[in-house]
Amino acid sequence: MTLGLRPMRPRDPDEPHRAASPLELFFDLVFVVAVSLSSAGLHHAESGGHVGAGVGSYLLVFFGIWWAWMNFTWFASAFDVDDWLYRVTTLVQMAGALVLAAGSPAAMEGHGYGVVVAGYVIMRLAMVTQWLRAARSHPELRRTALRYAGGITVMQLLWVGWALWVPHPAGFVLLALGEVAVPVLAERARSTPWHPHHIAERYSLFTLILLGESVLASTTAVVDALSSAQHLGPLLLLSACGLVLAAGMWWTYFCREQHEHVRVMPRALVFGYGHYLVFAAAGAFSAGIEVAVDVDTAAAGLSAAAAGATLTVPVALFVLGIWALAIRPTLTPGRNAAVVALTVLLGCSALVPFTPVVAAVLMVAVVVTVETARDVVRHAVS
Repeated sequence: MTLGLRPMRPRDPDEPHRAASPLELFFDLVFVVAVSLSSAGLHHAESGGHVGAGVGSYLLVFFGIWWAWMNFTWFASAFDVDDWLYRVTTLVQMAGALVLAAGSPAAMEGHGYGVVVAGYVIMRLAMVTQWLRAARSHPELRRTALRYAGGITVMQLLWVGWALWVPHPAGFVLLALGEVAVPVLAERARSTPWHPHHIAERYSLFTLILLGESVLASTTAVVDALSSAQHLGPLLLLSACGLVLAAGMWWTYFCREQHEHVRVMPRALVFGYGHYLVFAAAGAFSAGIEVAVDVDTAAAGLSAAAAGATLTVPVALFVLGIWALAIRPTLTPGRNAAVVALTVLLGCSALVPFTPVVAAVLMVAVVVTVETARDVVRHAVS
């Protein structure tokens, strides 16, 4: 032991009663700020009629939030030593998340990604130091840890070059693919010993944070309704439907155990990477509620169908995402077809009158379809 530091030893992947640490929960709270600001930027872009550009910028900014969060989560599941250096390094990552959050409004408005990339690089280089500690402390995982450290470092240099010289969407896609390739290549040397139950819990907690944003948006609708008698009825109805949709998203996400999907590397990669769609959709849903409030109060110039799509499409993508990742293997072919059909109809309900009501009814139908599947082994995995 030197200066109060402990070796960065891997933790037992079968450790009983493994739960999220206070540091991890604090880490999540900081990311709430970044998620909230990116969702707010999406809301403003959509309400201003720039739906396509807003969604594109949102997906780019959200990638940085999601990827930095996910990398820390998997590392902490395998190497959490909780000494002072580990805590300080994690706090540096949190500072990077705040820098990224501060740059989100400008990025969402098309004024450049410099601040966002700076925050992202701070988070990722702090992660490099964690991997170097792991490489020094554990010879058997040294090659894996050094691959992570080297790959992350190279990608940060490329991100800086992209932000300074060629901030084009095509370049972003290529760099994003490079980022997601780093774990695939690093884990080939030797898999890190993540804890399946711990990983499932961490994903669940982040989902709750994102759904909390939509509950806040529904509450805002009620507050606006109480201060505006002219729009009282529509806003109260929107708030009720928003709560039903958020509850349905929560229900579908937590209706099946998920730790079995992260026990082996191929499935873990599909589960982890697939959550980009799930998380991004949950964040976009809260923006959709805010857009619907703007439409009801005549504060947005979108058509009814376009405004409805900002609400229903994210919900449909969320449900389809978690269905594909965790629910599908536990249902019969008939019920799977029913869930997909109902969810597609939910996404298309933006095209019919009373969109929030229709979407809420279809969400209830999805939940009933999934929950009444009692003749299927609930924990089966394809």
